[in-house]
Amino acid sequence: MQLVLFLGSWLLALLATASVAVLVGGRMAEQTRRVGLLKAVGSTPRLVAVVLMSENMLVSLLAAGLGLAAGWLAAPLLDAAGAGLVGAPSPPSLSGVTVGLVVGLAMAVAIVATFVPAIRAARQSTVAALEDSARAPRRWPAVMRLSAHLPAPLLLGARIAVRRPRRLMLNLFSIAVTASGLMAVLVVHATHRSLDPKLGEVTTVISVMLVILAAVNAIVIAWTTALDTRHPAALARALGTTPDQISTGLSVAQLLPALAGALLGIPGGIAIYDVPKTGGPTTIPPVSWLAVMVAGTLLAVAVFTAIPARIGARRPVAEVLQAETT
Repeated sequence: MQLVLFLGSWLLALLATASVAVLVGGRMAEQTRRVGLLKAVGSTPRLVAVVLMSENMLVSLLAAGLGLAAGWLAAPLLDAAGAGLVGAPSPPSLSGVTVGLVVGLAMAVAIVATFVPAIRAARQSTVAALEDSARAPRRWPAVMRLSAHLPAPLLLGARIAVRRPRRLMLNLFSIAVTASGLMAVLVVHATHRSLDPKLGEVTTVISVMLVILAAVNAIVIAWTTALDTRHPAALARALGTTPDQISTGLSVAQLLPALAGALLGIPGGIAIYDVPKTGGPTTIPPVSWLAVMVAGTLLAVAVFTAIPARIGARRPVAEVLQAETT
C-alpha cells in the first residue's frame, strides 16, 4: 500500500505541475498589458518576474493548507482494516516534517510551472506588452500541405493543434500521465485477482484524483486555446465557417494529443507496475479493457472540451475583430 501511495503521489504531482503550468500560461496571457504598465513605470524584468511568481506562490501556499486539512481528515478512511474493529480511527497527528514536505512540494510545483512563463513575460518589450497584440503562430508547411484537403473542422483542428507546440505537448503529457496511472491500476487488478480491500480503496481514490485533475487540465487547455484562437476563428467565420465547425475544430485539436497520450499510457502503466516489482508475473489486461480505457479517455476529453469550445466559437465576429484592431 505504501508503494501504491508513493507512485500515485508522484503521478498526481506530475499532473498537478502540468495543471498549474496550463493555468499560469492562460493567466500570463491575460496579464500582458499589466506587465507593460509595470515596466513603463520603471519596474525591472526581474521585479516583474518576482511579482508574477509571488502571486502563484501565494495561491499554492493557500492550496497547501487546504490540502493538508483535507488529507488529515481523509487519512482515517485509508487506515488499516483492523482499526475498524476497535472503533473509527482518529485523524493522525501532523508533524512539522509532514507540513514542511507538503508546503515545500506545493511551492516547488508553483515555482517550476511559473518560472518559464514569468521570465518570458518579463522579457517582453514594454511597447509590445502595452499593445497586447495577438502573437503570430508558428507556420508548419508540412501540416499546411497535409491539412489543406481536409474538411473544414479537421483542417481547423489540425492547425489549431500545432499552433502552440508547447501547449500541445503539455496536453499530451497530461493525458499520458493519467492514462499511465489508470493502466497501472488495471494491471494491478488483472494480476491480483483477490485484491486486498484497503488496497482497492487506495487505487480507487488515486484513480478518481487522476481523472479529476485530468478533467481540470482538459477544460483549462480548451478554454485557453479558445481564447488564443479567437482572432483566427473570427476570420474563419467571416469567410463562411459556421460556429459548429469552429467548435468541432477546437475539440479535434484536443482529441489529437489525447489519443496519443492514451496510447502512450498503455506501456507507461505497465512500466509503472514493473519497475518497483520485486517478483512474480505481470498480467496484461484484456484488449477489451485497453480499448475501453482509450475510448473512455477520448470521450471524456471530448465532453470536457465541448463547452469551452462552443462558448469560444459563438462570440460575435464583429466584436472580436474590432477588439483586435483597437
